[in-house]
Amino acid sequence: MDEELTDFGYRKVPVKEKARRVGAVFDSVADRYDLMNDLMSFGIHRAWKAFTIEMSGVRPGDRVLDVAGGTGDLTAKFAHRVGRDGLVVLSDINASMLERGRRRLLDRGVGGNVAFVQANAEALPFHDNRFDCVSIAFGLRNVTDKLAALRSMYRVLRPGGRLLVLEFSRLRIGALRPLYDFYSFTVLPAMGRLVVNDAESYRYLAESIRVHPDQEALREMMREAGFDAVDYFNLSGGIVALHRGFKF
Repeated sequence: MDEELTDFGYRKVPVKEKARRVGAVFDSVADRYDLMNDLMSFGIHRAWKAFTIEMSGVRPGDRVLDVAGGTGDLTAKFAHRVGRDGLVVLSDINASMLERGRRRLLDRGVGGNVAFVQANAEALPFHDNRFDCVSIAFGLRNVTDKLAALRSMYRVLRPGGRLLVLEFSRLRIGALRPLYDFYSFTVLPAMGRLVVNDAESYRYLAESIRVHPDQEALREMMREAGFDAVDYFNLSGGIVALHRGFKF
Protein backbone atom coordinates (compact mmCIF):
# COMPACT_ATOMS: atom_id res chain seq x y z
CA MET A 1 0.00 0.00 0.00
CA ASP A 2 1.37 3.43 -0.98
CA GLU A 3 2.44 5.63 1.93
CA GLU A 4 0.44 8.85 2.37
CA LEU A 5 2.46 11.94 1.46
CA THR A 6 2.25 15.60 2.37
CA ASP A 7 4.02 18.83 1.42
CA PHE A 8 7.33 19.81 2.94
CA GLY A 9 8.02 22.90 0.90
CA TYR A 10 8.05 21.74 -2.72
CA ARG A 11 8.92 18.18 -1.76
CA LYS A 12 6.55 15.38 -0.89
CA VAL A 13 7.40 13.49 2.29
CA PRO A 14 5.59 10.80 4.30
CA VAL A 15 2.96 12.34 6.58
CA LYS A 16 4.65 10.91 9.67
CA GLU A 17 7.94 12.56 8.65
CA LYS A 18 6.80 16.16 8.28
CA ALA A 19 6.66 17.04 11.99
CA ARG A 20 10.19 15.70 12.48
CA ARG A 21 11.53 17.68 9.52
CA VAL A 22 9.80 20.89 10.60
CA GLY A 23 11.17 20.31 14.11
CA ALA A 24 14.68 20.08 12.72
CA VAL A 25 14.20 23.41 10.93
CA PHE A 26 13.23 25.19 14.14
CA ASP A 27 15.89 23.46 16.24
CA SER A 28 18.39 24.91 13.77
CA VAL A 29 17.13 28.50 13.81
CA ALA A 30 15.72 28.90 17.36
CA ASP A 31 18.61 30.89 18.85
CA ARG A 32 18.52 33.55 16.12
CA TYR A 33 14.88 33.27 15.17
CA ASP A 34 13.98 36.78 16.39
CA LEU A 35 16.98 38.40 14.71
CA MET A 36 16.09 36.72 11.41
CA ASN A 37 12.48 37.86 11.71
CA ASP A 38 13.64 41.46 11.99
CA LEU A 39 16.07 41.11 9.10
CA MET A 40 13.72 39.22 6.78
CA SER A 41 10.75 41.55 7.23
CA PHE A 42 12.74 44.76 7.80
CA GLY A 43 10.96 44.92 11.16
CA ILE A 44 7.49 45.02 9.59
CA HIS A 45 6.48 41.79 11.38
CA ARG A 46 6.05 43.93 14.49
CA ALA A 47 3.32 45.97 12.78
CA TRP A 48 1.59 42.78 11.55
CA LYS A 49 1.56 41.41 15.10
CA ALA A 50 0.37 44.72 16.57
CA PHE A 51 -2.55 44.69 14.13
CA THR A 52 -3.37 41.14 15.18
CA ILE A 53 -3.51 42.18 18.83
CA GLU A 54 -5.79 45.11 18.00
CA MET A 55 -8.15 42.85 16.05
CA SER A 56 -8.25 40.23 18.80
CA GLY A 57 -10.67 42.05 21.09
CA VAL A 58 -8.83 40.60 24.09
CA ARG A 59 -9.78 42.24 27.39
CA PRO A 60 -8.63 42.09 31.03
CA GLY A 61 -9.41 38.73 32.59
CA ASP A 62 -9.54 36.82 29.28
CA ARG A 63 -7.91 33.45 28.67
CA VAL A 64 -5.79 33.30 25.52
CA LEU A 65 -4.00 30.44 23.80
CA ASP A 66 -1.05 31.34 21.56
CA VAL A 67 -0.53 28.24 19.39
CA ALA A 68 2.90 27.74 17.80
CA GLY A 69 3.81 30.81 19.81
CA GLY A 70 7.53 30.33 19.40
CA THR A 71 9.55 33.03 21.10
CA GLY A 72 6.50 34.76 22.53
CA ASP A 73 5.95 38.03 20.65
CA LEU A 74 2.16 37.73 20.71
CA THR A 75 2.14 36.11 24.15
CA ALA A 76 3.88 39.14 25.68
CA LYS A 77 1.35 41.53 24.15
CA PHE A 78 -1.61 39.37 25.15
CA ALA A 79 -0.26 39.07 28.71
CA HIS A 80 -0.30 42.85 29.00
CA ARG A 81 -3.87 42.94 27.70
CA VAL A 82 -5.36 40.25 29.97
CA GLY A 83 -3.73 41.61 33.13
CA ARG A 84 -3.19 39.80 36.41
CA ASP A 85 -6.66 38.21 36.37
CA GLY A 86 -6.22 36.71 32.91
CA LEU A 87 -4.10 33.91 31.53
CA VAL A 88 -2.07 33.41 28.36
CA VAL A 89 -0.84 29.93 27.41
CA LEU A 90 2.15 29.85 25.09
CA SER A 91 2.18 26.51 23.31
CA ASP A 92 4.57 25.14 20.73
CA ILE A 93 5.35 21.65 19.48
CA ASN A 94 9.07 22.43 19.35
CA ALA A 95 10.92 22.24 22.69
CA SER A 96 13.76 24.50 21.53
CA MET A 97 11.40 27.28 20.49
CA LEU A 98 9.31 26.92 23.64
CA GLU A 99 12.38 27.18 25.87
CA ARG A 100 13.62 30.17 23.89
CA GLY A 101 10.22 31.82 24.37
CA ARG A 102 10.14 31.03 28.09
CA ARG A 103 13.60 32.55 28.66
CA ARG A 104 12.83 35.58 26.54
CA LEU A 105 9.58 36.37 28.33
CA LEU A 106 11.02 35.86 31.80
CA ASP A 107 13.94 38.14 30.90
CA ARG A 108 11.36 40.79 30.00
CA GLY A 109 9.52 40.34 33.29
CA VAL A 110 6.54 38.60 31.67
CA GLY A 111 5.50 35.45 33.47
CA GLY A 112 3.01 35.85 36.28
CA ASN A 113 0.01 35.31 34.03
CA VAL A 114 1.70 33.10 31.39
CA ALA A 115 1.90 29.30 31.19
CA PHE A 116 4.07 27.25 28.82
CA VAL A 117 2.85 24.00 27.26
CA GLN A 118 4.53 21.82 24.65
CA ALA A 119 1.65 20.79 22.40
CA ASN A 120 0.76 19.64 18.91
CA ALA A 121 -1.71 22.04 17.28
CA GLU A 122 -3.58 19.09 15.78
CA ALA A 123 -4.45 17.66 19.22
CA LEU A 124 -4.40 20.46 21.78
CA PRO A 125 -4.32 19.08 25.36
CA PHE A 126 -6.94 21.46 26.77
CA HIS A 127 -10.58 21.10 27.82
CA ASP A 128 -13.38 22.12 25.47
CA ASN A 129 -14.56 25.74 25.58
CA ARG A 130 -11.50 26.86 27.55
CA PHE A 131 -10.26 30.04 25.84
CA ASP A 132 -11.69 33.40 24.85
CA CYS A 133 -9.17 33.81 22.05
CA VAL A 134 -6.79 31.52 20.16
CA SER A 135 -4.00 32.82 17.94
CA ILE A 136 -1.52 31.17 15.62
CA ALA A 137 1.08 33.38 13.94
CA PHE A 138 3.28 32.03 11.14
CA GLY A 139 2.71 28.50 12.34
CA LEU A 140 -0.23 27.03 10.46
CA ARG A 141 1.69 26.42 7.25
CA ASN A 142 4.08 24.13 9.19
CA VAL A 143 1.28 21.93 10.51
CA THR A 144 0.86 18.55 8.81
CA ASP A 145 -2.95 18.43 8.99
CA LYS A 146 -4.14 22.03 8.91
CA LEU A 147 -7.84 21.18 9.05
CA ALA A 148 -7.29 18.99 12.13
CA ALA A 149 -5.44 21.88 13.79
CA LEU A 150 -8.22 24.35 12.98
CA ARG A 151 -10.80 21.93 14.40
CA SER A 152 -8.70 21.48 17.53
CA MET A 153 -8.49 25.24 18.00
CA TYR A 154 -12.26 25.53 17.44
CA ARG A 155 -12.89 22.90 20.12
CA VAL A 156 -10.93 24.72 22.84
CA LEU A 157 -12.57 28.08 22.12
CA ARG A 158 -15.56 29.03 24.23
CA PRO A 159 -18.78 30.09 22.45
CA GLY A 160 -18.28 33.69 21.43
CA GLY A 161 -14.53 33.21 21.19
CA ARG A 162 -12.42 33.94 18.14
CA LEU A 163 -9.45 32.53 16.27
CA LEU A 164 -6.77 34.72 14.68
CA VAL A 165 -4.51 33.22 12.02
CA LEU A 166 -1.62 35.45 10.99
CA GLU A 167 0.23 33.85 8.10
CA PHE A 168 2.14 34.48 4.91
CA SER A 169 -0.30 34.46 2.01
CA ARG A 170 -0.60 35.35 -1.68
CA LEU A 171 0.85 38.65 -2.90
CA ARG A 172 -1.94 40.58 -4.64
CA ILE A 173 0.27 42.98 -6.61
CA GLY A 174 1.19 41.00 -9.72
CA ALA A 175 3.90 43.39 -10.89
CA LEU A 176 5.85 42.79 -7.67
CA ARG A 177 5.82 38.99 -7.83
CA PRO A 178 9.12 38.59 -9.75
CA LEU A 179 10.89 40.80 -7.19
CA TYR A 180 9.21 38.96 -4.32
CA ASP A 181 10.26 35.60 -5.78
CA PHE A 182 13.85 36.78 -6.16
CA TYR A 183 13.90 37.96 -2.57
CA SER A 184 12.29 34.74 -1.31
CA PHE A 185 14.39 32.21 -3.20
CA THR A 186 17.72 34.05 -3.49
CA VAL A 187 18.08 36.66 -0.77
CA LEU A 188 16.45 34.75 2.12
CA PRO A 189 18.56 31.58 1.78
CA ALA A 190 21.71 33.72 1.49
CA MET A 191 20.69 35.63 4.61
CA GLY A 192 20.03 32.35 6.42
CA ARG A 193 23.48 31.08 5.46
CA LEU A 194 25.15 34.24 6.79
CA VAL A 195 23.18 34.64 10.03
CA VAL A 196 22.40 31.10 11.17
CA ASN A 197 24.61 29.04 8.84
CA ASP A 198 21.48 27.41 7.42
CA ALA A 199 20.29 28.28 3.93
CA GLU A 200 18.04 25.22 3.57
CA SER A 201 15.69 26.19 6.41
CA TYR A 202 14.99 29.52 4.75
CA ARG A 203 14.58 27.90 1.35
CA TYR A 204 11.95 25.72 3.02
CA LEU A 205 10.34 28.89 4.42
CA ALA A 206 9.95 30.35 0.92
CA GLU A 207 8.60 27.09 -0.48
CA SER A 208 6.18 26.54 2.40
CA ILE A 209 4.63 29.95 1.76
CA ARG A 210 3.98 29.08 -1.90
CA VAL A 211 2.18 25.80 -1.11
CA HIS A 212 0.14 27.23 1.78
CA PRO A 213 -3.56 27.88 1.05
CA ASP A 214 -4.18 31.39 -0.26
CA GLN A 215 -6.57 33.86 1.37
CA GLU A 216 -9.80 32.44 -0.04
CA ALA A 217 -8.79 28.80 0.40
CA LEU A 218 -7.87 29.35 4.06
CA ARG A 219 -11.15 31.16 4.69
CA GLU A 220 -13.04 28.16 3.31
CA MET A 221 -10.91 25.78 5.41
CA MET A 222 -11.78 27.75 8.55
CA ARG A 223 -15.47 27.57 7.66
CA GLU A 224 -15.14 23.82 7.16
CA ALA A 225 -13.59 23.57 10.64
CA GLY A 226 -16.74 25.20 12.09
CA PHE A 227 -15.89 28.89 12.29
CA ASP A 228 -18.48 31.55 11.47
CA ALA A 229 -18.17 35.13 10.20
CA VAL A 230 -14.72 34.35 8.80
CA ASP A 231 -12.99 37.33 7.24
CA TYR A 232 -9.43 38.29 6.40
CA PHE A 233 -7.28 41.37 6.07
CA ASN A 234 -4.43 41.64 3.57
CA LEU A 235 -1.29 43.19 5.01
CA SER A 236 1.64 44.49 2.96
CA GLY A 237 -0.19 43.80 -0.28
CA GLY A 238 -1.15 40.26 0.70
CA ILE A 239 2.35 39.07 1.57
CA VAL A 240 0.71 38.39 4.92
CA ALA A 241 -2.97 38.00 5.75
CA LEU A 242 -4.79 37.97 9.07
CA HIS A 243 -7.78 35.63 9.09
CA ARG A 244 -10.36 35.90 11.87
CA GLY A 245 -13.18 33.49 12.67
CA PHE A 246 -15.71 33.16 15.50
CA LYS A 247 -17.27 30.26 17.39
CA PHE A 248 -20.96 31.02 17.85
